[in-house]
Amino acid sequence: MLAELSIRHFAIIEEVTVPFEDGLTVLTGETGAGKSIIIDAIGLLIGGRGSSEYVRHGTDRAEIEGLFYVPEAHPVIRKTQEQGIEVSDGMIVLKRDITNSGKSICRINGKLVTLAILREIGQTLIDIHGQHEHQFLLQSDKHLSLLDQYLSSDLERTKQEYMQLYKRYQDTQAQLKQLTENEQEMAHRIDLIQYQLEEIDQAKLQPNEDEELMEEKQKLNNFERLYQAVNDAYQALYGDGKGIDILGLAMSHLENVSDYDQALKPIEETITNTYYALEDASHQLRDYVDQMEFDPERLAVIEDRLHEINTLKRKYGNTVEEILEYSSRIEEELHTFTNKDDRIKQLNDDLTEIGKDLYLEAEQLSKLRKQAAKKLEKKIHQQLKDLYMAKTTFEVSFTPLSGSSNIKIDKDGHEIQLNKNGMDDVEFLISTNPGEPLKPLVKIASGGELSRIILALKAIFSNQQEVASIIFDEVDTGVSGRVAQAIAEKIQKLSVGSQVLCITHLPQVAAMADRHLYIQKKIKGDRTLTLVKPLPFDEKVKEIARMISGVEITDLTKRHAKEMIEFADEVKITS
Repeated sequence: MLAELSIRHFAIIEEVTVPFEDGLTVLTGETGAGKSIIIDAIGLLIGGRGSSEYVRHGTDRAEIEGLFYVPEAHPVIRKTQEQGIEVSDGMIVLKRDITNSGKSICRINGKLVTLAILREIGQTLIDIHGQHEHQFLLQSDKHLSLLDQYLSSDLERTKQEYMQLYKRYQDTQAQLKQLTENEQEMAHRIDLIQYQLEEIDQAKLQPNEDEELMEEKQKLNNFERLYQAVNDAYQALYGDGKGIDILGLAMSHLENVSDYDQALKPIEETITNTYYALEDASHQLRDYVDQMEFDPERLAVIEDRLHEINTLKRKYGNTVEEILEYSSRIEEELHTFTNKDDRIKQLNDDLTEIGKDLYLEAEQLSKLRKQAAKKLEKKIHQQLKDLYMAKTTFEVSFTPLSGSSNIKIDKDGHEIQLNKNGMDDVEFLISTNPGEPLKPLVKIASGGELSRIILALKAIFSNQQEVASIIFDEVDTGVSGRVAQAIAEKIQKLSVGSQVLCITHLPQVAAMADRHLYIQKKIKGDRTLTLVKPLPFDEKVKEIARMISGVEITDLTKRHAKEMIEFADEVKITS
């Protein structure tokens, strides 16, 4: 949920910090007080389009900051992890500054991010719906994913199997296209592969050859130092220094007396073991010196071979192993090209078989979706009935795919188009009056009808969308009476166990609030300020009375306001 919002130097807001809670919070106030400005600020906080016009006159920048708390299982946690953003105790802080030059600076938990990332994260946290905005639920290209979310786990296995088959079909189709298109390009490719294979084969590379040659080259380049150091070491042990003899003398002295004192035994054993180990090492050093022979011709051979290998590395890989792996890959590719006709036939056969399976999975997907659509239609109709739109018809429309970007499969002489989601286009259609044709949601004209339809859809899909908070910006415009009461009850039910913020002009909605914030405009000096204050019960009564009467607050309107609040409390108990 949104726990706290801080706004500085934004439009007519100088500075305000607003704490929020779970449940239903309403924001009311007179026209022009700045209610929608607060929602505008939240919209910018989650990635909306910014402008220097939002910066308060006389200041350098507008600052908006929001603190959110989300459960560990919330999808936004995965999104933040993908961006390398640390989240502790489910706390996410979004911050956006807009300078007076129009530049945006975005941060999530203190880390600088792009506006696109802020938008991706932010819109997972808050869903804002305004009276005239085509939000997520109104976008027809999102309806299929909503239907799939409504199906949930029942669809997951079938969809995964379909996606795997779809990828196999695409990969096979791409291989076939490569073999059947542009014969000239293929001929050039074959020539290139044959040249590269011949060049690599002639080199007769051996695994780890480059490393072994470098080691040998290093020995030859440092022959004199090696010879001198090894010979000096041998002389120190067996030459004039006679290190071995001195150690042998020490060993002999201890052997004569160690029987008298057991404490000398381990010392004697250490010296004895060291003596024989050094004697063996000195013999190895002697043999190493005897075998050393400088061969300048061998060094030249090594350098020529390394030059040849390095030339191949620049073309085909960073190591000999990578060059050999590359050779194997292009050899396989050449085999495919030289057996093109057989390969084309095999790929066409594969496409046919995969296509049959793909169609069956797509058909099963479509069947499951259509079954779910019928259930969804019934739920939507019930929601609309609750909102006094019983005669409204809602339908999930399924139409075959069309378009050049889809894959096409022949089924009993008919062309079937498929995409990564299946075989259907899905769109929500509605008719608000009997006898009127069904139309897409975005073409609903009446503001009051649109408000109720959106509310009905959100009541069903809010859990699937998994946003932390839902904001309604005057979605109750154009309704009154019993419809207003129905909307108020629906919004309240939507807020149970979640967080809903609502700007409203309806006293019925305000009465349902768990928390009531009053937005007030004041003149201080020669500047306009917007203030936000939570209303205690008595002031909440007065504000609802003002919303009922319009201007004058009377004892009668205050009694009416109290009755509305009492009725709202009874509704909450049963919800």
